[in-house]
Amino acid sequence: MDVARKIKTKVSAGFKMRGLILRPEASRYLVEVLESVSPSDLDDVLERVLDAVEKQPLSSSMIELSVVESAVQDCSQSCDETIDNVFNIIGAFDVPRYIYSVERKKFVPISMTRHPTPSLCGMAKDKAELFRERYTILQQRTHRHELFTPPAIGTAVEEGQNKFQLKTIEALLGSTAKLGEVIVLGMITQLKEFHNGLYTESCFVLAEGWYEDSVFHVNGFGFPPTEPSLATRAYYGNLNFFGGPSTTSVKASAKLKQLEEENEDAMFVIVSDVWLDSVEVMEKLNIMFSGYAAMPPTCFILCGNFSSAPYGKTQIKSLKESLKALADAICAYPSIHSSSRFVFVPGPEDPGPGTILPRPPLADHITEEFRQRVPFSVFTTNPCRIQYCSQEIVIIREDLFVKTILSQGHLTPLPLYVSPVFWAYDYSLRVYPVPDVIVFADKYDPFSITNTDCLCVNPGSFPRSGFTFKVYYPSNRTVEGQVGWL
Repeated sequence: MDVARKIKTKVSAGFKMRGLILRPEASRYLVEVLESVSPSDLDDVLERVLDAVEKQPLSSSMIELSVVESAVQDCSQSCDETIDNVFNIIGAFDVPRYIYSVERKKFVPISMTRHPTPSLCGMAKDKAELFRERYTILQQRTHRHELFTPPAIGTAVEEGQNKFQLKTIEALLGSTAKLGEVIVLGMITQLKEFHNGLYTESCFVLAEGWYEDSVFHVNGFGFPPTEPSLATRAYYGNLNFFGGPSTTSVKASAKLKQLEEENEDAMFVIVSDVWLDSVEVMEKLNIMFSGYAAMPPTCFILCGNFSSAPYGKTQIKSLKESLKALADAICAYPSIHSSSRFVFVPGPEDPGPGTILPRPPLADHITEEFRQRVPFSVFTTNPCRIQYCSQEIVIIREDLFVKTILSQGHLTPLPLYVSPVFWAYDYSLRVYPVPDVIVFADKYDPFSITNTDCLCVNPGSFPRSGFTFKVYYPSNRTVEGQVGWL
């Protein structure tokens, strides 16, 4: 039975259960509409159409084409939210850019400013803007923290809850007297470790000390305080900082939240260092597919490097052949091939423009045959974002540090000569507001920790860590490490 016939049967049964009968032309129209809906969403969308039909003033149990067209139009906005916003992969170059307006004390889209369209070949002013925007994001966040918020008039301050005042450099330079207990926010320029986290050049820190004779004497450093996503969104509303088709933040959608909680079988399998040229890696992937064939995951997130050897003149040909072998393996399990999505995030040694971020996807001429054979596959950027129902997930294939990143609000808060970025696209590396999940796919030991209501996961290197990987369950926001059964 073909897909259209299956849908027609389901449509006819659904209307009959409600005592309704579709005219032939109405049935054909609705089947055509529902053919574009994924199988997992079909029942839900059909229920919405049926509800919209019954809300109309029906004069007969025979449903005309005009009634169905009106019902589809009435529920299109709701259907679009379900269909379009359930699962989206957002490449780094598609992340929306917001500029913080000091005067208006709010974020505004770049279209409302005089900033030009970003270019990979950034200008000198783009480099200056890079640090200025990182600073203003941390500054407004820090000012809002309880340690720097003055108590309300008439409110007593409990013992041990001292309030601090954030000073600007301009305020210090304008003072002629000695100032004690001064705290400023600024960027340091020498590598030196202090408290927890990695303090390097280009990190912004809160520096405490005293100011005298035009010299600021520092007693100690600390990172700017982090801020949970709920607190940020309470201040800025439903702006969609994250990206994707929704005009507002998906966190405001009760329907998507309900879908997320109800779909208890949803799971994301996360694997890093998928060396497709390794016989042993391919064997383990085959075992993995076999194990999940009875219950296909929502998505396999496969991170590079996709070759065991660094980039060389023969790597492209080898990678094409390796992807062909992977496609063979996936097609051998029809349930996975037809149900699971595959997301490929390139590593630093895969074919591409060196180590500069954000890194473009693997070239189309390398992946074309694979994408034809595995339609639910996406080769995306490093880093990338995944929006699943109401959740925001960031994936980056780099060797990074959790506390430093969340405090700095940026995926690569390192000196540009250590971790170069396209200046005009630095905003795509922000983690502000804090997402629900960040996947740090690196070569070090696996971990799973929660910081500032953000689940931070590292699956570890698949071939180097005994073929470990992580599985994330969105319905209850838990992660499990898998090792041994491969």
